[in-house]
Amino acid sequence: MPAFLPSLVCFILFCAGFVRDRRRAGNAVLLGLSLVFGGIALFRELTRGHPQVGRDLAFALLILAALGVIVLAWFLIANGITMVRKEGRSPANLLSLGAGVGLVALLVLLATALALHTHALMVVAAAAVALAGYVAFLFLCFLSYGALYGRLRLRRRADYVVVLGSGLIGGTTVPPLLAGRLDRARKEHARLSRRGRRPVLLTSGGRGPDEKLPESHAMADHLIARGFPADLIRREDRSTTTDENMRFSKALMEKEKPDYRCVIVTNNYHVFRAAVTARRAGVRGHVIGAPTASYFWPSAMIREFVALLVSYRRTNAALFLLVLVSGLFIWWLGWPAPGGPGILGAART
Repeated sequence: MPAFLPSLVCFILFCAGFVRDRRRAGNAVLLGLSLVFGGIALFRELTRGHPQVGRDLAFALLILAALGVIVLAWFLIANGITMVRKEGRSPANLLSLGAGVGLVALLVLLATALALHTHALMVVAAAAVALAGYVAFLFLCFLSYGALYGRLRLRRRADYVVVLGSGLIGGTTVPPLLAGRLDRARKEHARLSRRGRRPVLLTSGGRGPDEKLPESHAMADHLIARGFPADLIRREDRSTTTDENMRFSKALMEKEKPDYRCVIVTNNYHVFRAAVTARRAGVRGHVIGAPTASYFWPSAMIREFVALLVSYRRTNAALFLLVLVSGLFIWWLGWPAPGGPGILGAART
């Protein structure tokens, strides 16, 4: 049916991108667009010739969306309070709380605009909803495709198992979060070794301003203390960001084995962004994740999503600007001319 053609085109493009490289950020957007267009086409087919059914179904979906936003806001605020109690008041730990408060503010703005029904406030509310909808769409794409990517089977050939650093306690001690990554790396290393290979385990992480030694050295010491062979460990001790983790680890692996393949280990919330970063850095390998505490996961996912938005800041800034300019244009069309109706009103008279 022609109504489903946009959805089909997006899905074909998604499949082509997935086969070419499953680490592409565009795969997530194409999959999301195919589902959105498919849902719109399905709605049109179900309500064709039944306008009242269409109105009732649209109203029901609107109510469900509003209830969903309210529940999500409550959950994020509750999680934000838990994060502050358990992890402290750092900016990263306030993300879920801030997102929940932002949703409440959006609902208040929308309710106020509907109650007062002033043109300027309606335009502001509409622009805010459009921007929020754009961000929500991207976040759902990121969440859904990230979950899919994290469950894909990997090629069994790998010459390196790369573990990304995540900070130290007291400047010297591996925290539980990083210990989880190292445990997952040991399991992956053992699985690869059972297939007749002896991959190198590469710890990646430099020395932060509040750390007494590079993260990679603390990670290596943690592994050796638990019986892992020291001769199978390499240290990349210059990186301070995920991008540097990838670039510096790539240089080390290429120097030792130009045709290398690798598996990169991080936490599950970080898997997709790490995969996108690895692709952009030209690293030949996929990413797997270690489990994360449930209370920590929402803020961590929001942080990863924000970082991914920043990675594609030019595209996102252009689209944000387009929404704002559209809102200003609509506001200008409705602005009253001196001594008369607005421009839209004048056009109708």
